[in-house]
Amino acid sequence: MTSGRAITAHTAAAQRSSRLQLIIKNYQIYLMLLPCLLYFAIFCYGPMYGVQIAFKDYNTGIGIWNSPWVGLKHFRRFMSMPQFWQVFKNTLLLSLYSLIAGFPFPILISLMINEISRHRFKKVIQTVTYAPHFISTVVMVAMISLFLSPTSGFINKFIEALGGEAINFMIKPAYFPHIYVWTGIWQHFGWNSIIYLAALASVDEALHESAVLDGASRLQRIWYINLPCMAPTIVIQLILSLGGILGADFEKVLLMQNASIMETADIIGTYTYRIGILGSEFSLSSAIGILNSVINLIMLVLVNGICRRISDTSLW
Repeated sequence: MTSGRAITAHTAAAQRSSRLQLIIKNYQIYLMLLPCLLYFAIFCYGPMYGVQIAFKDYNTGIGIWNSPWVGLKHFRRFMSMPQFWQVFKNTLLLSLYSLIAGFPFPILISLMINEISRHRFKKVIQTVTYAPHFISTVVMVAMISLFLSPTSGFINKFIEALGGEAINFMIKPAYFPHIYVWTGIWQHFGWNSIIYLAALASVDEALHESAVLDGASRLQRIWYINLPCMAPTIVIQLILSLGGILGADFEKVLLMQNASIMETADIIGTYTYRIGILGSEFSLSSAIGILNSVINLIMLVLVNGICRRISDTSLW
């Protein structure tokens, strides 16, 4: 027994020594990695010190360290608020709507672009579909307001040309989710297709050549060759999307909000902004942020486990 332990210890020591020698030998690579590590340490892990204010009655005058501990008081306070279920429901519905409606579009556009044989035409299509992604959120919301204006927007001009009456879309609560989701799909589906195009680029052309010789049509080759090869990428993207299920676009929602549509447009992010920044409830807003992150983490772990069991593809 003692001899076996000694051998194991000796093997572990040899492995550590070999790793150290490898690091010393390739120190230039590790030096290049250092700025990245410092970035995450300073800007991601360093600020986590402030997470403790969610468990304290934070007072700016005495600082984080001296503020009294109150445990889960702020978490219970948020969940007992009358606005809790409303903002939680709005956030969840917006995120689910965006996921269900928007997730297939990048896959479809990548399959379509991949089938274009003319290189120049393919580049034009890619440029046109990628371009909206680079429009800032502020400009995007301004464009939405102009397009949907009841007096000068071309959408209402078209409705009036058909004999209808102008609609003020931006003050109708029922229209907000649809405007938010479909403008987001239009803005980002082209950019999001890049990762799927990369997956399609790795498909072995010999598979298509064999399928053509066997008489397979273009649709059959897409269904039986391209989609199965894209499946691992699709699963990973789905896991990441569901892992951020409560991550609706705060900036866009905030800019589109007005008093008339709060029943559908008030989400966790905007509610946290109002009570945290405008209302100076720093402890409560931190508690809401942590609760939001914990729910996203639980969803990520659950979906990852389900995908690993069903498809053998997962993040870990």
